[in-house]
Amino acid sequence: MSHADPTTETPEDDQVVDYEVRGHVALVTMNRPEYTNAQNSAMTYALDAAFTRAVDDDQVKVIVLAGAGKHFSGGHDIGTPGRDVDRTFERRAVIHWDHTDKVGVESRFARESEVYLGMCRRWREIPKPMIAMVHGACIAGGLMLAWSCDFVIASDDAFFADPVVRMGIPGVEYFAHPWVMNPRAAKEFLYTGDRVPAARAEQLGMVNHVAPRAELERTVLEMAERIAAMPRLGLALTKKAVNQAEDAMGMRTGMDSVFGLHHAAHAHNAETAADSLAGLDASAMAEANKTTENRA
Repeated sequence: MSHADPTTETPEDDQVVDYEVRGHVALVTMNRPEYTNAQNSAMTYALDAAFTRAVDDDQVKVIVLAGAGKHFSGGHDIGTPGRDVDRTFERRAVIHWDHTDKVGVESRFARESEVYLGMCRRWREIPKPMIAMVHGACIAGGLMLAWSCDFVIASDDAFFADPVVRMGIPGVEYFAHPWVMNPRAAKEFLYTGDRVPAARAEQLGMVNHVAPRAELERTVLEMAERIAAMPRLGLALTKKAVNQAEDAMGMRTGMDSVFGLHHAAHAHNAETAADSLAGLDASAMAEANKTTENRA
């Protein structure tokens, strides 16, 4: 994989993230459509570079996160040929030791503190409004990306799921479930692993608007331009105000507590099963999740 700038405006075959500015809007697009935009670390750090680029550009007032191909994101990369769990990247979200030469919890905790929980928290604090433009699948790690944004506009064919309880793990690392929907809905969402269609997600407050697939991009960009008419400082301070209110309601401390439970589950799996994911790779998870498709 190339180590060139992954966010240049001219697409290349090996780019994992595309970057484009349209007026006052930066469109950041995940670009691994052959793997449902599964997030390897190369993509995570490329997203971070793209978001940084958008924040540094005074022309950009709003950031839109999208996915190329049929789906927004199938989640974390747990089995593609491009999986790079043991590759070292320049750490940005938190200060921690390099996980690649460590073993066990010492490795997993360091990596996920940086690449998963740390990155999502870093992106949540970006001082410009962010819109997730979701179509098709938004599963597990895909939820973390969407939930790091300020709000979600979904196509009518979009669906959401967090099936990692199948691995014995209590939800993804950026555990926003009780805040982006109500706690009872979050329990059903996690206990069943069922797909939640866009219309139901809108009812639960997890999605702001649902648009026909053919009109999704237009709907999102129109909203982005409306927001871009507001003063930059006012938007930044308003975003911080709402984020602080969420944290006052326990969001940050709640995530910290669940992150510990998450790693207790990984450690249990590593002791009692084939690996820290309970032997469930991407193919096994897809097969197991087929039972939920008819209930979507």
